[in-house]
Parts: sequence; structure tokens; C-alpha cells
Amino acid sequence: MISEHPSDVKFEIGHVLFVDIVGYSKLLITEQSEHLRTLTEIVRGTEQFRAAETEGKLLRLPTGDGMALVFRTNPEAPVLCALEISKALQSHPELQIRMGIHSGPVNEITDLNEQANIAGAGINIAQRVMDCGDAGHILLSKRVADDLEHYPRWRPYLRELGECCVKHGMRLFIVNLYTDDLGNSQQPKKFIEEQRAQTASTKRAGPPFAGIIAVLSLVALGIVAVVFTPAILRPRETTQNVLTPTTETSRSLIPEKSIAVLPFASLSSDKENAYFADGIQDEILTKLSRIADLKVISRTSTARYKSQPEDLRTVAHQLRVANFLEGSVQRTADKVHVSVQLIDARTDAHLWAESYDRDLKDVFAVESEVSQKIANSLQAKLSPAEKNAIEQRPTSDLTAFDQYSRAKTLILASSLGESSRKNLLQGIELLDSAVARDPSFYAAFCQLVFAHGQLYTVWGDHTPERLAAAETAVRRAIELRPNAPETHLARGAHLYRAFRDYKGALSELEAARPDLPNDPRIFELTGYILRRQDKYEDGLRALKKAVALDPRNPYTLTQLSFTYQGLRRYPEAKATLERVLEITPEDVSTASSAALVDLLWRADTAPLHQFIEQLRDERPATLADAADNWFDCTLAERDWPAAEQALTALGNNPFWGDGGATLSRQFGEGLLARAMHDEARARKAFTAARLEQEEVMQKQKDYAPALCFLGLIDAALGNQEAALQEGRRAMELEPVEKDSFTAQSLMAYFALIAAWVGEKDLALQQLAAAAPTPGASLIASYGMLKLSPFWDPLRSDPRFEQIVASFAPKE
Repeated sequence: MISEHPSDVKFEIGHVLFVDIVGYSKLLITEQSEHLRTLTEIVRGTEQFRAAETEGKLLRLPTGDGMALVFRTNPEAPVLCALEISKALQSHPELQIRMGIHSGPVNEITDLNEQANIAGAGINIAQRVMDCGDAGHILLSKRVADDLEHYPRWRPYLRELGECCVKHGMRLFIVNLYTDDLGNSQQPKKFIEEQRAQTASTKRAGPPFAGIIAVLSLVALGIVAVVFTPAILRPRETTQNVLTPTTETSRSLIPEKSIAVLPFASLSSDKENAYFADGIQDEILTKLSRIADLKVISRTSTARYKSQPEDLRTVAHQLRVANFLEGSVQRTADKVHVSVQLIDARTDAHLWAESYDRDLKDVFAVESEVSQKIANSLQAKLSPAEKNAIEQRPTSDLTAFDQYSRAKTLILASSLGESSRKNLLQGIELLDSAVARDPSFYAAFCQLVFAHGQLYTVWGDHTPERLAAAETAVRRAIELRPNAPETHLARGAHLYRAFRDYKGALSELEAARPDLPNDPRIFELTGYILRRQDKYEDGLRALKKAVALDPRNPYTLTQLSFTYQGLRRYPEAKATLERVLEITPEDVSTASSAALVDLLWRADTAPLHQFIEQLRDERPATLADAADNWFDCTLAERDWPAAEQALTALGNNPFWGDGGATLSRQFGEGLLARAMHDEARARKAFTAARLEQEEVMQKQKDYAPALCFLGLIDAALGNQEAALQEGRRAMELEPVEKDSFTAQSLMAYFALIAAWVGEKDLALQQLAAAAPTPGASLIASYGMLKLSPFWDPLRSDPRFEQIVASFAPKE
């Protein structure tokens, strides 16, 4: 019955956060209870929840598959609470949540069971807003978005989606809220379905005027400097965003002033001049990347595309850009012809085009002119320093420039996984020749720092000679341009790679960042350093920023996957490796690593086993690229005949790699022989493995991972005292405070050494300390602990089984 006295119902404005578990009805009863319990703990642990509850300004309403929270404080409270929940959920990938926020009238009532309840349009509309989203979304009503617009700190995170049809035919204007690492930037499925329906309707009946008016009414939200930003928010790197939800690329909300410079076509008859075209493209890209008002995609991501892709919109979506620069170069004798065109990827419209016929010696002026005109076309503002950087010439020696361009292309190929070590060494030879011709070739010296650094760290060339070569290049760069941002970047990379000087390296990277806003290496190196400082979540955020500028770089994506694995966020680790496979679908090594994730995560060998069987049937010639993971799978399955086959496929390649060191095939043979109780064969193989490891140690003295692996081999040979001494020495060389990333791995391997020499108490003590920490070695993952013969000496001990059980996945 409707009250005859409406004034008896006391409404007030509540700021409502509606939370819902996606796919709740499909869960088992026990899973539903567990998910609700986890969600409740997360919500109750947020700062906003506790503060409002303490003040008595919070109303709660359970909804079966979620909850509604009514804040009677301010419009920001539910938004901050949603972000806190989103952050906490990063540690619970199994829990998929969507959230909706609205401010409106609510009132407390007593239901038929005489229980306190909440009613009102505020609650209903918040639920409708939430219903428009998918897992991860934080959606706002227009009213809430308008309230937040008054606070400059919120504007960079608000993205209008347009109207959504909800229950009873009501249409609500929805705004998506997300930061770099919180929320969901993808367009909700409901909007995509509505757009498809509208498109179909348009084809039948012509363009609806209401739709045109709706599109014209969208306005760009400018990004304002963030002042007093809540700690949970992180500033976005983009400037101006495309808000029209009807474009194909709107799911990614691509910045308006974003560009990818595609490979330039070489029209010269001489194939050697292809490197010259690469050099022209690279110099233009480098100049554009210095402009803070632009988002410029790294060459590593554009290198895989043609100079003129057939489907620009697909490429634009993959690279997250709105514009492309296409070009061609023709070099004949002392003349050069350069043609360029700037294209809007969303409309295929040509925004600007130009051709240049110049003397070869004037080619660098062409690069500067092209960069300036692109900036003007995209209405990018240039600071005096940026204008000066665009006008700089790399060298006056064209032969040195040719050598430099060839070197950069080879180094780029190494980043793409193509004969990496060989390409790096060839690139260094060319760079050495270039700086010999032009001792003031600053950019070439910076490239030398990175090439030597990659060999030193990534390729395990931990020799004094390699370190000295990198040091010489750094010093020369400092002499030429002591305060240039590229100098800060090169020195930061060197301090990190050569000396593990994290504080100094981060300081240099921070100094480089303002003037190199589009250089992914700054964020990449920062991510690696933060990992080693045991700041895995911060490192993850930095690597995500690197990927945003270099979205098609397999190496960076793989490192991102390793970071997820270190945090035991295995679904995301696997999804990231699958993203690598979208870029390199023929990459057998990555495909097997993606299948290996299930073994590490759930002790499930089936995906890897099935992948190997398919590989043997369809591409047997590529088995060597997956033989290391195949061998791990056969050991876990205790399938000794298959393990012999995997060893044969492995050839002379290492069977295990971790922390920059490797265990040889000989060690793998010894491990298999011992598992088969063939002690004579095992001893022979381990003895051969030790000789190989001694050679490694002679070249890389005091390299902790390699020394630790020597200790493991000695343990296998029964050299107890030497094994324990080498393991302890390795941990002394790389303590946690020096390198958490490596130290946790060394602790796990020292536990293995202790187990193999019969020191069970010491082994369990070390394993208990190392295994729970982020970044612990793969050898201490749940799957390896549960299945690998590595750990057989501890299997009879209940303390070991308890450690193993503690890592079992919740599902």
C-alpha cells in the first residue's frame, strides 16, 4: 500500500557502489561461498569502508552475488573504494568483479523479516549502471562523472561510453573509469552489441539523426596535472583521447596525438640501401619520440609490418595509435628521393604528404623537416628543447651513418629473437667502425652501451672485457653530451647492468624521463630494477608502461609474463605469453613456455604433453626449440623413455636456465640416469657437466648463479663440503638487499643442494624461507615441488609435503 503521507518516507542522497561477482551462478556452491567470503574481506579491508563505517556513514546491503555500499560522505568515497577493491583483486585473479556507481536518493527501511534494508532510486540505478559492464569495469552514471569533473585529479581517468539500454527500456549515459593498471579499459560488450545493432539498422533505414547528434555531442576530456592525487591512482601517460564509441579502435581509447612510423620502403636497386631507408625511418621516429605531446610507438613494435599495410585499422588497433607515417626512400649516387604521407588510421584519410629530392648530404635536414611538419599536422606543442632535438644531426659522415643504421637494424633483430647473440656482436662491430670514422658520433656510443649491456646480462657474457667495453662507451657519451637525456638513459642502464647500483640507475632514468617521454627502455629498466628491489607490483606497473609504448615487443612481453609468474598470477602470465604468440605464431619456444605454465601452476602436465605430441606430429623439425620444456614434462611424468627422446632432441643446448645461468644437457642426462637408478651413467654425466661449469666459472668469476649451479653439480657428485660452500658463497655474493630477484632463486637452489647432500633440516629451512616470496625460482613452483625428481630426497618428510600443499592452487 502506498503511504498516504509521502513526507513520512525520508530520502537522502547516497553515493552508491554496487559490486557483483561475474559468472556467480555458474560456480559450485562451495565456490560461491568462498568467492563471497573473499570479496567481503577485500571490501571490509578498504580504507574508504573502514573510514565511513567508523563515522557511522555507511549502509550495507548484501545482494546474493555481491553487495551494495551506500556512502553518506562525499561523491569520491565509492570511487576510491572501487579502486581499492580493484587493486586488491589483482592478487585474486580467480575473482571476477564488476562495479557500478551512482549518486541518488536512498532510504533505510525495515523489510518483512524486520531486517534493516535499503531502498530508493539510488540503489536501483547503481545496479543498472553496473549491469552495463563486464569483469573489471568500474562504470559511473553521468551524475557521478559530472560531480567528479569538478576535481581536476579525476579528469584523466574518465572516458565517456555513451548511452546504454538497461531494464524497462531505460537509457543511461555511462562513463568508464580506469587508470593504467586499475579498472578495465575495454569497451563493454553491451555497447559493442548495441553498435552492431545500430549499424545493421542504419544499413536498412539510413543514418539515424539521433545517432549523429549523439556522436557530435561527445567532447574530449583534457588531461590536467594531477594535484593531491589519491595514492591508489596513477597518472595516465596519454594526452588527448578519442571518445567516440562508434570507431573500431575506441575499445582501447587511443590517444588522438598518437603515431607509428612504419618501415620505409627502399626503392633503390641496390639491396644494401635498404639499411639507408631503415636509418631514415629510425631518425624520424627518434625525433618524434622526443615530443612529449605525442605518443610514439617504438620501432621494435613497427618493424614486423610492411611499409604499406593493407589493413591499417587492424594495425592501428594492435599498436594503439590513431595515425601512421608511411614513406619510401630512393638513393642514387649522391641524390636521395624521400616520399612521406601522414594517414589517419581511423578514416584512411591522408592528412599530409610530401616528396623531397635532395642532395644526399642534405638528407638529415629532410628528417628534421618531416618531423616538424608531422608535429604541426597533429597540433603537437613543441618546447624549445624539443625543437632543438628535432633539428640535431646524428653525424656528418654518411658512411658512418650507414654503419650505424645497419647496426641498429641488427640490434633490433636481436630484440625480436632473430640470432640474437650473433646479431649483437655484428652490430657492435659496425658501431665500432662508425665511431672510428666519426669519434663524435654520440648516438652510436649510446647504442654501444646498450649492446654491450645486453650481452653482459641477457646473454650471460659476464666477462671483464665486456664490462670494460660498456664502460668506455658510457664515458665517451658523457664526454660528448654530459647532460643529454640519452646520456642519463645510457648511464642508468650501465649502472644497473654492470654494478647493480639501483639508486644511481633510478636517479639517471628519472632524469632522462622528461625529455624521452616515448622511450620504453626507461620504463623497462625501471621495472627490472624494482623487481630486484623486491617491489614486484611497482615493477609490474613499470613494465606495463613499457608495453604501452612498445606493444609488439616479444621480449618485454615475455618479461612481463615472468613478473606475473613471480607474483604467482599464472592466468595473467599465460595470457601474456599467448599475446606474444599472436605476434610470433611460429615461436615454438614461447608456445611450449605457455603450456609449461599449467605445470608450474597446477602440476598439470597435460597441456604441455599435448603440445609436444602435436609438435612431433606436425612440425618435428622444431622439437629442439621446445626440448627443454619437453624434458621437464617427461621428468614430471616419470616417463623415462620419453625423457631420453627429449634429451636427443635437445642436442647440445642447455636443459635448464634460471637467473642468467644454465644447466647443461649433461646435467639433465645425469638427473635422468639417477632417477632410473643408473649410478654409473649418472656419475659420468655429472662429471662432464662439472667440467663444463668450471669453464664457465673461469670466464665469469664470482657470478653467483653460475657458482650456485656448480654447487648443485657438486651435490650431485656427492662433494658435500664443496657443494655447501659454493651454495653459501653464491648467496653471499647476491644477498636479498643487493638483488632480491636473484637472491630468492639462489635460496631455492641452496635448499636443493642441501637436500641432495642429506642436510634435510637445512634444506627445508631454506625452502620455507624462499618459496613463499615473490620471484622465487621456477624450481620452487608448486608443480616442480610436487612432481620434479629434483625434490625426491625430501618427499618422505611431512614438512616438505606441508610446504607443497601450501602452494596448491585454490581451485
